[in-house]
Amino acid sequence: MSSRMRLEDRECPLSTTVQHVGEWWTLLILHDAFDGYTRFDQFQQNLNISTSMLTARLKTLVTDGLLERRLYQDKPTRYEYVLTERGRSLRPVIVALAAWGNLHLAPRERSMILVDAASGEEVEPVLVDARTGRSLHDSEAFVFAAGPAASTAMRSRYANLRSQRAGRDNVQ
Repeated sequence: MSSRMRLEDRECPLSTTVQHVGEWWTLLILHDAFDGYTRFDQFQQNLNISTSMLTARLKTLVTDGLLERRLYQDKPTRYEYVLTERGRSLRPVIVALAAWGNLHLAPRERSMILVDAASGEEVEPVLVDARTGRSLHDSEAFVFAAGPAASTAMRSRYANLRSQRAGRDNVQ
């Protein structure tokens, strides 16, 4: 997938993340892993995915460090695929994607919801700033900016955006 990435996007965290998890089978496999599936036949049966596609996606997930391939049986040789810490750190992203999908459905149309494991009550996931607790939903209050490792091109991009925002603010 890296051949599809534009040169100027190689430093963008969105582009590099999509390189790892931007293919829909990958997200579905990770979702199943969060539900406790670890074995090839479990993934294949639940997702109804071809063996060649599943093999390729699992190999990529292992190479990217999101899953670990572990031997669980010697004769015949069988492996399971277990989430790594890096893979587990994607759970909030998958929860947010599912919540976004459900947001655009009537409650009776939702085939999967997130619930509190103890009470069984539906929960509404939100993305907030850890320091202030403020919702990150407001794209005027929270904006992207060049980080410490940003290239000249990235710094220029965000300087231009900052100038555009300041110009809009001065007009209002």
